[in-house]
Amino acid sequence: MMKLLQLTDIHLTAPGQLIDGHDPIANFDRALAQALTDHADAEALFLTGDLSDLGAAADYARLRDRLADLPLPVHLLIGNHDHRDVFLDCFPECEGDGGFVQHVVPLSLGHGITLDTWGPDSHAGHFCETRAAWLAEQLERLPGPVWIFQHHNPVPMNIPPMDGIMLLDAERYGAVLAPHRDKIAHIFFGHCHLPLSGSFHGIPFSAPRGTNQAGWADFSGSDLYATSDLPPAYSVIFARPDSTMVHMVEFGYDGAVRRSA
Repeated sequence: MMKLLQLTDIHLTAPGQLIDGHDPIANFDRALAQALTDHADAEALFLTGDLSDLGAAADYARLRDRLADLPLPVHLLIGNHDHRDVFLDCFPECEGDGGFVQHVVPLSLGHGITLDTWGPDSHAGHFCETRAAWLAEQLERLPGPVWIFQHHNPVPMNIPPMDGIMLLDAERYGAVLAPHRDKIAHIFFGHCHLPLSGSFHGIPFSAPRGTNQAGWADFSGSDLYATSDLPPAYSVIFARPDSTMVHMVEFGYDGAVRRSA
């Protein structure tokens, strides 16, 4: 069995600066501490974007400091709140083909693929022809199973303000994935700050809440983003050759846990 961790939407910012009433640095530290204590046997950690709230160099430096001594490999993705050039100045080793932040990650049961869905001056996701050609090449050559990690959701949520900033090139993306659906075990994303699951071209996907502010599923048709004080969370992934199980761990929950025989 292979165990992986997914943390997303950490939104690091200046010390003491709150976002929606929550401290993103303290919450990220708390998430890391709990995940590494309870899941010390995980073989890799994937941070699926919005690493910084404003794409600031100081935030990426803070992130690098926190990741320096972790006992497992960490794979970084960027989201709409990040700035690719600023990120790569701090993490030059994360630059992949064509200057994108995307890579193939060898795993004990197959491979992970991290995708760059960032676009300039936009909160929506982008997947250009260059990125599509790169992904198609990787999927053609890899034997599978493959687990894909990205920031933006490829499927509409039916929540108006979020659907405007989903992966805009989802049709192009789906055309790349569809011929290889039998070897793609799962797609993991963030961006939405909500626990989500479903399928895209027959491929299962999931997303947890972020490690700081939690979203709220507001189907009212409002153009405003809805947030809540639900507990922040991360994902624990248990994968076998023929199955993938994803748990959303609400590390921010402070209530009682009851056990019974």
